[in-house]
Amino acid sequence: MDATNSRGVLIPNMLKQISALATNLFGDPRISLLEHRLFNTITLLSALSNIGGALVLMCQTEHAFLVLLNLGTGILFLVFYLLSRIRHNYRLLYWPFILLIVTFLFVNSLQNAGSLGGAHYYFVSALVMAIILSGKTSRSIVAVLLFGGAAVALLLVEYTHPELIRQFTSRRDRLLDVSGNLVFAQIFTAAIVQVLSRNLNQERRKSDQLLRNLLPESIATELKRTEKVQPVDYESATVLFTDFVGFTQIAESFTPQELIAELDRCFSEFDEIARRHCLEKIKTIGDAYMAVAGVPTKNRTHAIDCVLASLEIVRLVSGLRNKSITEGRPYWDIRIGINSGELVAGVVGNEKFSYDVWGDTVNTASRCESSGIPGRVNISSSTYVLVGQFFDCEYRGKVAAKNKGELDMYFVHRIRDELSVNGEGLVPNDTFVESYYQVARRM
Repeated sequence: MDATNSRGVLIPNMLKQISALATNLFGDPRISLLEHRLFNTITLLSALSNIGGALVLMCQTEHAFLVLLNLGTGILFLVFYLLSRIRHNYRLLYWPFILLIVTFLFVNSLQNAGSLGGAHYYFVSALVMAIILSGKTSRSIVAVLLFGGAAVALLLVEYTHPELIRQFTSRRDRLLDVSGNLVFAQIFTAAIVQVLSRNLNQERRKSDQLLRNLLPESIATELKRTEKVQPVDYESATVLFTDFVGFTQIAESFTPQELIAELDRCFSEFDEIARRHCLEKIKTIGDAYMAVAGVPTKNRTHAIDCVLASLEIVRLVSGLRNKSITEGRPYWDIRIGINSGELVAGVVGNEKFSYDVWGDTVNTASRCESSGIPGRVNISSSTYVLVGQFFDCEYRGKVAAKNKGELDMYFVHRIRDELSVNGEGLVPNDTFVESYYQVARRM
């Protein structure tokens, strides 16, 4: 492996290790709330900075009190961190943590020449921490008043009782203290803001991913931008319905957990098939699965895409069924119905919204499914007109459909021999693909 490839592997591995370490230290973002992770992070940073400050001050014999002050508060900050990580009661720890910070900064400033030193710069960093962790406007206001009051009190003590302020022994000591504390306060504040930014971005990615799982990406983007989604009319799209045959009887032989696991297994495979063939999953209702092609992105191959996906779904369920029967276990079969035509798509409601489609095309697709036969793909005449040149279809004649009268329906058996690899009717060959793209480009 050359140096470039080594770096290409090493850097992602290092990032994964850092991410795993952050998860272990501050909490799993999939489980812990943002406020909880921030409290863990800030208390641990505070503990490390104070304990580190105590170690630095140990080199200077005249700072014994400051060593004890920094070490003691650092240990207490560490206790807050451990209580938050182990007991998860970070909300109850907010005010004790803030009051400890205010007390420490006030005493530390008295021991570092008051406003002439550099310790009071940390009031700004600490206030940033307090507001980030507050979670409520009322808490933020109280925190601002508390830190503002502590700063004013420090100035009053310095003005009225200057003897309580420990002064520097030389200008050089003051320069080192002020410059060191100013720089570290800036670094500490930047670290806090970076932690907040990183966690907020993480939360945003989680919410965006959740929204994309619920809605098509273009619809999710519109919803975030305008807080509503305008319904869209589609002149031509294709709707697919599936239903498991014998589901109710066979489900009785499963435990509830086994039933959910098996449904999840099947529908997860359906989702992957739908994704590969550019179908948009709409919803599942019990053991029924609904998807649509040509929505929300309009295209001319929607009917072909739907039929290809349905044939693959039939083969998948057939394979699972044969395996289960071989093992002596019952398994359901599947019916699939497909119809093409006009429909309307959009999002309704303000809560627990979902992307859905409406229209007679949807109703007819449902009737095609219920009028089908297990293990077969049943399509309407409107779909047949769009896919007949690609697939081996069998005309069923007029079939009675509930509330629809008699409809012309067709079974789709396979891809036409001359359009499939090795004439097996399973995988499209180059001729199929060429014809497919001709349909896609057709005006």
